[in-house]
Amino acid sequence: MRWGTRGRSRHVAGVAAPALPVDNRRVTTPTAALVRYYDVTSADGTRIRAWTNDGDGPTVLVSNGLGTNPHAWPTLMRAGSGVRVIGWNHRGTGGSARPADGRVDLDSFIEDALAVMDDAGLETTVVASWSTGVTIAFELATRHPERVSGILAVAGVPGNTFSTMLAPLHVPPLVARAMMVALARSVTVTGHVLAPVTRKLPWTNLTTDVVRKTHIIFPSADTAELRTLLQEFFTTHPAWYAKLALSVSEHARVSLRDIDIPVTFVAGKWDVFTGAPAMLTASQRVRGSRYRELNGTHFIPVEFPDVVLEELKELLARVG
Repeated sequence: MRWGTRGRSRHVAGVAAPALPVDNRRVTTPTAALVRYYDVTSADGTRIRAWTNDGDGPTVLVSNGLGTNPHAWPTLMRAGSGVRVIGWNHRGTGGSARPADGRVDLDSFIEDALAVMDDAGLETTVVASWSTGVTIAFELATRHPERVSGILAVAGVPGNTFSTMLAPLHVPPLVARAMMVALARSVTVTGHVLAPVTRKLPWTNLTTDVVRKTHIIFPSADTAELRTLLQEFFTTHPAWYAKLALSVSEHARVSLRDIDIPVTFVAGKWDVFTGAPAMLTASQRVRGSRYRELNGTHFIPVEFPDVVLEELKELLARVG
């Protein structure tokens, strides 16, 4: 199969997203991302590892993909990005503590997001979200509409995530959900055997290039940025990650009826984890939303980092 090199956009809900040419060749990193880590305490006392680029410009809260880290957003985190970014690592990952009672659910994710916002003195903010983080962003906007002024939804849907997986392979939603839940349950057991291997994988340019060439992540992703992202991601214990994934499987579809803020959806045509058609449907249910579909996979933030920053700034302009 020949992979194209141009982005595609559509006109959705009365907002035009112009079809701009997109260079999908490998990006070279001009400036390394600068990240400062610090701790905040969530409502139940769990210590959460937060992070920021200490940038100048409007503040954006990043609601990240499950168990991922700030290196998933290379252009946002760089000095001179024009935005101040704050975010956090999910419970039990990347320096965040596991809760004393083991609780990981949508309620706890919302509590953690609010704790990070409160610590930063944010009354309201635009949320840049990816993958599972999209559900958290929309749930946050639904429960606390006064705290969210806009949402950038990248490769994710508002809830019922497991049912959209494997869509490019034409797997029916109920079957896809059952398959992914079964896989997660098995890893809660096998993960204890896998951990000594996965947590010690040598992430060099060579091993990173192997991942890039599988097309799970397209070769357009910058090798150095992707290496850092994967190296941090695989420090998480597989069994704990599976527990987090099972909690995601219980997230019901978020009602979009009352969402009345600027929203942008950015989908990947070849995304096997979040089907682009499901994202388009979600966009059509949000008044005035913008939809853009790229010739990419689930890992749009590292495949099209400049496009992500461009769309974020366009959203910030709409929010005003």
